[in-house]
Amino acid sequence: MTLLELTLPSPAENLALDEALLDAAEAGLGGEVLRFWESPTPFVVVGYANKIAQEVNVAACESNAIPILRRCSGGGTVVQGPGCLNYAVVLHITATGPTRSISTANQFIMGRVREGIQSAIGNRQSTISIQGHTDLSLGNLKFSGNAQRRRKDFLLFHGTLLLSFHLPLISELLKRPSLQPDYRANRTHKEFITNLNLPAETVKRAMATEWIATASSATHTHAAEALVQKYNSAEWNSKF
Repeated sequence: MTLLELTLPSPAENLALDEALLDAAEAGLGGEVLRFWESPTPFVVVGYANKIAQEVNVAACESNAIPILRRCSGGGTVVQGPGCLNYAVVLHITATGPTRSISTANQFIMGRVREGIQSAIGNRQSTISIQGHTDLSLGNLKFSGNAQRRRKDFLLFHGTLLLSFHLPLISELLKRPSLQPDYRANRTHKEFITNLNLPAETVKRAMATEWIATASSATHTHAAEALVQKYNSAEWNSKF
């Protein structure tokens, strides 16, 4: 597996690169990859089918000049920015292996990510749990949400890891989610979300070890350029 640590200048470019890595693998121009990136500026990203007016405090975003974007995968709405480490995994889909279906891929990938994070925590007493379908939590407090996009031969699984994020921004910019996992128990964002309080480099090293990922010079940024217009367009971002 290839390791790619690359943050592009804008949120739209970074979302585009995740999809471009999937497209490259599907076209036979790339392969399995583990990518890390961290946006230097805050933004809101909704899942593919999310309705912005239902999930986002649009007025607060507009008053703070915070963009609202849409990703190619499902899942819920999140706020990203400094202190929020993003990762993406592109994996081959096999007919009989753990990536054969949405549910088995979720279980397999979340298990690997959980093991990586747990090793980063080391001897601390906190235990990482998989909650809902694709959340990671410390106790009953969520620090990671994840989503999946599938093509014929490859899948993209990506997520966020709250490490040292300014958590009050989440309550300011997001409404209560329309869909909630049972373990949330109708808690507010403030009551439900936490930071891991780990250095990004520590987490990246642990996850790269877990996935046996090695660095490469390939970036596929040329392919991402073709998708940036889509991720910057109102037609895409405001489609629901």
